[in-house]
Amino acid sequence: MDTSPTSLFDSYEQDYKQLIDGLRIKLEDQDDKENAEQRKATLRRADLELDEADEMVSQMDIEIQGIPQSIRPQYQTRLRDAKSDLSRYKKLFKEQSQNVARASLLSSGSAPQSFSSDEPYGVSDRSRLLAGTSLLDDGTKRLQDSQRLALETEEQGAGILMNLRTQREQIENSRNTIQRADSSIDRASNTLKAMIRRMYQQRIVTGAIITVLILLIVIIVWEKLS
Repeated sequence: MDTSPTSLFDSYEQDYKQLIDGLRIKLEDQDDKENAEQRKATLRRADLELDEADEMVSQMDIEIQGIPQSIRPQYQTRLRDAKSDLSRYKKLFKEQSQNVARASLLSSGSAPQSFSSDEPYGVSDRSRLLAGTSLLDDGTKRLQDSQRLALETEEQGAGILMNLRTQREQIENSRNTIQRADSSIDRASNTLKAMIRRMYQQRIVTGAIITVLILLIVIIVWEKLS
């Protein structure tokens, strides 16, 4: 298993590229033989792949925080390119979805209908088309709001992750400092114990010398008195 700091980023990028290849076929290399329903089904699949690609880019954005500073710039460039491609395909998907929706409304309104004398021919069709366009615009606006909220949430998540990473580094540095302090205390304790042992040894030697001197004095005095 690859445990390099860039392995997860590379894995997510590979999955992202596969999704982009599928989106390129669905959104750029259009099949002219597709009817309206087939095109709608293709766009639904493209929508799902866009969500997956967006998730892959989010994961890449998270993993790039753990890549060493020495090689991070090249991965940041790759991430920016991925975001740019994803934004372009999102815009292309939106345009094609709107075109399909308008074409569907126009085709549904082109069927023969009977009109009363109070409703001139074509007014009802235009009303339905305007109402459908309004609904489509509202849906597009809600989609844009959702995408903006998702981007804001993603940025906040990346900021939180960066703060947690910084705090972890601070904790690790504090732990290393405590370990060095413990090591210094141990060395100082060992030195102090050695000094105490030498002090006791010196006392014993001094006591022995004093005892010998006293014995010599006693012997000398005894010889003189005798």
